[in-house]
Amino acid sequence: MFTHRPSRLDAGFAAILFLASARFASAEDPLHLPVGDPARKEKEAPLILDAITETASGSALTPADLPARLTGVSLLLIGEEHTGMDSHRIEKRVLEELLRAGRRVLLGLEMYPYTEQASLDLWVGGKVSEKEFLEQSHWYANWGYNWNYYRDIFLLAGEAQIPAFGINTPREVIAAIRKKGLTGLTEAEAAHIPPRIDTESPEGLRLFRALLSGEGFHSGMSDEDWKAMYEAQCAWDATFAQNSVAAIRRFENDPKAILAVLVGAGHVAYGLGMERQARHVFSGKIASLIPVAVADDKGKRVLSVRASYADFVWGVPAEKDPAYPSLGVSTAWAEADKPLKVIHVEKGSAAERAGVAIGDVFVSVDGSPVPDREALNRLVAQARWGDALRLCLRRGDGLVNLTALFRRESPETPRKD
Repeated sequence: MFTHRPSRLDAGFAAILFLASARFASAEDPLHLPVGDPARKEKEAPLILDAITETASGSALTPADLPARLTGVSLLLIGEEHTGMDSHRIEKRVLEELLRAGRRVLLGLEMYPYTEQASLDLWVGGKVSEKEFLEQSHWYANWGYNWNYYRDIFLLAGEAQIPAFGINTPREVIAAIRKKGLTGLTEAEAAHIPPRIDTESPEGLRLFRALLSGEGFHSGMSDEDWKAMYEAQCAWDATFAQNSVAAIRRFENDPKAILAVLVGAGHVAYGLGMERQARHVFSGKIASLIPVAVADDKGKRVLSVRASYADFVWGVPAEKDPAYPSLGVSTAWAEADKPLKVIHVEKGSAAERAGVAIGDVFVSVDGSPVPDREALNRLVAQARWGDALRLCLRRGDGLVNLTALFRRESPETPRKD
């Protein structure tokens, strides 16, 4: 999925991966940048555990208070941490409160490309089982994160018949951008992204660098590399915006309609991503909400955020480990009849501890063939903390058999770098 040092061709895809969360170490703290709304960017807003802060006023709200503050809002952008259970609990709670307040709730999903609309309609309409939906919609190919992070949200959408819309673009377009860049797309490929993409935002670029510069494989990148990555990310923000606007416009005659968009926090922060792109094509009212951990990765208390970070911030506990384990590898987007090759191994991951190396090709997991990413993600999703997976990989001309152990670090056992 990404390399240690993304090239111009890898830029867009690397950006997508690392804007999953706005919690990265960097030279500039992403929670306290003086960017975004001029009326708020020089102010701080309190961050309170289990409370929602309205950053413009500093008022602390309960979940039940939120719908009244969203009167007239058509697009609500909820910035999530994909592997943060509290993010998903909050998303579900927001949907529930909006329904309780009588809003016509719609759901926008980064997790699916707009081309999967038929599958989403079948799920909301109660026409398929959970197992059938996961298979037919290709959850583990389109998204890859453990289904259980999102399951309760999808169950609510089905029970309440909340219309759901994919706002992403097809994976083959992502692969094309990775290979050829935005300017190298064919006419058919370019049709899947907006004709207008705003890439001219110094503040947006500043935020982007703050979010990503703490990652080691971005060290030493040139300004040209950063600009290429940022332009590719803008294309994704614009795509999310275009598809979200198209969805809400289907209900423009209903003043109670609100599209709650579930998307990575980096696409929402400071209004510089998806919201900035949406304002070029949409005049309706937009609001943003981002869950923020009240402690950083080192346990230091986070007392406030920059008031322009989002319209609402919801204080959540810090999560040291995700609820479900991951293998910690990234693979190339395998085309038909081409092997699933490892191109990055996360430091400290189960894969690194098992001995997986860049260039290895997946053959099987626990005896099941691994022809593609969908199969790999589905098999890994079955593991829980404490489990082990047997990996068979092709390395050079031979096969290697490794065991990945899914074990969290004990507090008294620091990681050996």
